[in-house]
Amino acid sequence: MLIQRNRKCGAQFTQSKGIHTLERGKTTRSMVRDCVLFVNAWLWFIISMNYTTSRMFMFIHLFKGMGTQVWKKSSAIYQGEWKFGKPDGCGTYSVLLPETKEYEKKYSGMWKNGKKHGSGTYFYNNSAVYEGEWSEGNRSGWGRMYYENGDIYEGEWMRAKSHGQGTIRFANGNWYEGAWEEGKKNGHGKLYYSDKGQLYEGFWVDGSAKCGTLSDFGRDQAPTPTKYPIPHVRYYDCGYYNNHTLNSMLCDFTYPLT
Repeated sequence: MLIQRNRKCGAQFTQSKGIHTLERGKTTRSMVRDCVLFVNAWLWFIISMNYTTSRMFMFIHLFKGMGTQVWKKSSAIYQGEWKFGKPDGCGTYSVLLPETKEYEKKYSGMWKNGKKHGSGTYFYNNSAVYEGEWSEGNRSGWGRMYYENGDIYEGEWMRAKSHGQGTIRFANGNWYEGAWEEGKKNGHGKLYYSDKGQLYEGFWVDGSAKCGTLSDFGRDQAPTPTKYPIPHVRYYDCGYYNNHTLNSMLCDFTYPLT
């Protein structure tokens, strides 16, 4: 019988369009699948009848070990560890560039049940790079993102968005450190204006600064420091205003994000 169960094959196993080749050269017809190559891997085969087509057998493969898969349509390739027929463990996913006919690495790192899971690095088409933790295919946990425009974010992620505590350093030299929620500044944070020599510290809502203080920070070394004197500030006697009115006057403003 063409079944290898719980046995390590000494020869290689190959699969191409409609053909499966097992050790000792035995072949059988099967369903059309992507090309797969396994060398010295643990292989389990379960043969079941395809009742919709007479005299046709279908293999359900449960691969375990090191292997390589090439997708016919996209020519993408995965090289690494497998478990129960899916990428699991350490592996690399690459795509074929039509211009150069060379493979470009897209992701290198850990996998679980066919998805990016654990520590890994992903290379995006626009030259952006993420290195850090993944969960079920999404950026989740601690990680660092290098954006195409030169910005760098390092901190916590959840479901592919910055979420939690993190720091982003802008290409112009300014940086923000503080709380994030679903990709936006939310909560307490500090924005350092290295070009102006000032620091804004306060609370943020959906990416906009709300209710905070602005103070000097490294003003002597700033290339374009804020000019003094600061414009006249009008003072109010808090006894004449209720809390709602006072908070509206002091806190309802926005501030540049970078």
